[in-house]
Amino acid sequence: MLYVDIPTRSEFATLSKARADTCVSIYVRTTPVTQEVAASRIEFGNLMREVQSQLQDVGFNKRRLAALMDSLSDLLDDDEFWRFQANSLAVFATADSIRAYRLANDLTSMVQVSDRFHLKPLLRAVTFPHSAFILALSENAVRFVEMHADLAPEVVKVPDMPKDAASSAGKSTLNDRTFSGRIHGSEGQNVRLQQYVRKVDAALRQVLSGRESPLVLAATGRLASLFAQTCSYPHLLKDTIADSPDQFSEAQLANKARPILDKAYASEIADIHALFDKRAGDNRATTDMADAARAATFGGIDTLLIDIDTTVPGFVDDESGAVTFVEKDDAKAYGVVDEIAARALASGARVMGVRREDIPGKGELAAVLRYPV
Repeated sequence: MLYVDIPTRSEFATLSKARADTCVSIYVRTTPVTQEVAASRIEFGNLMREVQSQLQDVGFNKRRLAALMDSLSDLLDDDEFWRFQANSLAVFATADSIRAYRLANDLTSMVQVSDRFHLKPLLRAVTFPHSAFILALSENAVRFVEMHADLAPEVVKVPDMPKDAASSAGKSTLNDRTFSGRIHGSEGQNVRLQQYVRKVDAALRQVLSGRESPLVLAATGRLASLFAQTCSYPHLLKDTIADSPDQFSEAQLANKARPILDKAYASEIADIHALFDKRAGDNRATTDMADAARAATFGGIDTLLIDIDTTVPGFVDDESGAVTFVEKDDAKAYGVVDEIAARALASGARVMGVRREDIPGKGELAAVLRYPV
């Protein structure tokens, strides 16, 4: 596996519910090139000092502050950890715990200190990580490839994955008589291919359980249609690499998969825009943060797009959802849009962290509502 830790939605939900006397969120741009990671460690150290300064300014408990800084320093000093990085690092720490995620996304370096974690940038990795799995499937071989943006793809070893179609049926060839006595021609071969595909799908369940990354199929002919019919993974993309995968390296497969991922993402965003426009006429869509905050508080958001690159400091009332904006982003304030996203997720909303140009109105957020504002 590549050195990428994409949190599941359940992990994200756990982080979003966390509350403490101080919650520190640090995002740092990193590099998978070990020889160049020193600059990222230096930046992480600088952000640590900013955390310390913010907490000292508000008179945070010295003993708790020392415990927090010790855990961050331990991470900074872990040479083995820093050897294996991706494109960004997200660290979430309190005086009692610390979690780190290595991400394929290019995220802006920042630090946020509050009574809850700042998770909006992490949403990009959860909702559209520019990552995918590729299943290269032919009668002669199976490869399961993991790919991430700007990182070299790698073959993932899958327990119980069949080697090829013939050996999966315990045969040296597909051209023999089936158990039912059907002739050994195309009809019998089709039975063997179905057996093969079912075994591939069963093996993949072990590594894909709980995952939400897209799966791109590289296969041709009957195998492609059989796998599409059989696959139990709900995130298999409709478009495929319609060439024999045996002729391509992992890097070539990844290059062929990227336009498919871009198309799927663009289609998803276009569908949300169309839904937003339709619901706007019924007063069931908004780009206003105050309206969105109230709707999120009462479980009224169906779909939410948020800008991952900016932070609007303030507070959202726990009972009414009323928003109070502040000018200074200190150790007490938190990201308003971040809090709206967390509340929307808690009520089962679909939430996507995107770039501003992908948001209707190109503002901080756009929400499709379950009922009129």
